[in-house]
Amino acid sequence: MSVRIDRDGPVTTVILHRPEVRNAVDGQTAAALADAFRAFEADETASVAVLWGDGGTFCSGADLHAVGGERGNRIEPGGDGPMGPTRMRLSKPVVAAVEGYAVAGGLELALWCDLRVAAEDATFGVFCRRWGVPLIDGGTVRLPRIIGTGRALDLILTGRAVSAAEALRMGLVTTVVPPGTAREAAEELAARLAALPQTCLRGDRMSVLEQEGLAEEEALAAEFRHGLATLRAENLAGVERFRAGAGRHGA
Repeated sequence: MSVRIDRDGPVTTVILHRPEVRNAVDGQTAAALADAFRAFEADETASVAVLWGDGGTFCSGADLHAVGGERGNRIEPGGDGPMGPTRMRLSKPVVAAVEGYAVAGGLELALWCDLRVAAEDATFGVFCRRWGVPLIDGGTVRLPRIIGTGRALDLILTGRAVSAAEALRMGLVTTVVPPGTAREAAEELAARLAALPQTCLRGDRMSVLEQEGLAEEEALAAEFRHGLATLRAENLAGVERFRAGAGRHGA
């Protein structure tokens, strides 16, 4: 089975399991990834997901050995992306847990996630530049939005390797942890997110995602709509907890 699911309360961990090919994604694996995240989205008891690659590699990209054959990745303008979930906009956050290489389409999967936790020895890069394989899973869109156009063009045009330390400096990753601990750290982060008021968290997250390309007035109006929904759904309960003393002295 190329994709496995682990559950720990509100945290769902989606595991890429093709270690023999450094978790390269073929068509069947891409479909399984997309189905796994559709199931996570539909599950009302699941709050945050983690995406992790088994065997010491996050994902080495599309399986080029499968291109053009029956196992090849889906290449269509609509529906799922070639790497699976990369065209989906979920209502709940996903954290990437990166060990080893997150390159080419694997980098695009990591960029699709909301946050990225990387091991100190992780490596990022547009390695598909070497083979004339384009970024078609959101890499040219999400990378400049995360790290800025200049830095994105550096990575996209050169295809060079980027260490975890450099990725942290440029804002590509959220945090760097010791080798072998990325999954644990990502799941701990996911559990912390899952413990927060979810309507507010998801509404603010969606406001950030939706403001891209909007004029300021439209973006502010959208933010207000999300905020109003939160106020109606859970604000008074939070206010009462604060009034009762919760959160004082760092608690």
